[in-house]
Amino acid sequence: MALGILGHVSRAVRWNYLLKPLGYQPRLSNNVLIILMSYFANLGVPRMGDLLRAPALATYEGVPVEKGFGTIVTERVIDVLMLFSIIAITFLLHTDIILGYLQEIGFPLNKIILLLTMGLVGLAIFTLFIKKSKHQFAIKIKDFVTGLMEGVLSIFKMKNKWPFILHTFFIWGCYIGMLWVIKFTVAETIVLSLSQLMVAFVAGALAMMFTNGGIGLYPIAVSKALAIFGISNISGDAFGWIMWTSQTLMIVIFGAISFLILPLLNRNR
Repeated sequence: MALGILGHVSRAVRWNYLLKPLGYQPRLSNNVLIILMSYFANLGVPRMGDLLRAPALATYEGVPVEKGFGTIVTERVIDVLMLFSIIAITFLLHTDIILGYLQEIGFPLNKIILLLTMGLVGLAIFTLFIKKSKHQFAIKIKDFVTGLMEGVLSIFKMKNKWPFILHTFFIWGCYIGMLWVIKFTVAETIVLSLSQLMVAFVAGALAMMFTNGGIGLYPIAVSKALAIFGISNISGDAFGWIMWTSQTLMIVIFGAISFLILPLLNRNR
């Protein structure tokens, strides 16, 4: 929980690095409370928290909603890139083991590769069409993607680019660190290395993406990932449930408190 809170505080600091070039410097306390509140909202409706962050920032710090939302989109793009990088590194470290496990459980790997290939070809054709087309809809998509890429690339042009990048690595280091400390709560998982835990991290992260806070799916995904390295179902389930429960409790407790404290700290706004 402590690592989780540190990650959220770091995320609040990083958010200010995106807002500062726009001429805004919100109070760090407000940023932290708004972020915790948004994660709490995500437990109810997926991505609802991201929709709440910009209006909350506008209410308490006077940042226009569209500008605040633009920084949130940029944050999410960076986080998706980080997640994909971690997935790629994890797959490279354990390619044979992961492929062997997928074949063992009857996962249609060939069909998935075929679908991905078809998807990439389709994306390339669609991109070419958007570039060449003069249709109003195509122009809007082109402008949106261009603006999004400019927002992401602007990170490397900002004054505090290195602190921003360091905070990004720190945030994801905290996420991985949460799994590292949990391994000492189950006797059988103490022997796991960091690279082996990364497989469980990826499985859990994907479960979080497809459900409300990983409800029901997160412990199962983590347990199945740990089974690849010979961890029993009982120990794997225990690890997954401890991890999910600690994360969820942290979000529920501190998120609910944030909902109450945020208006009180900003009574004059």
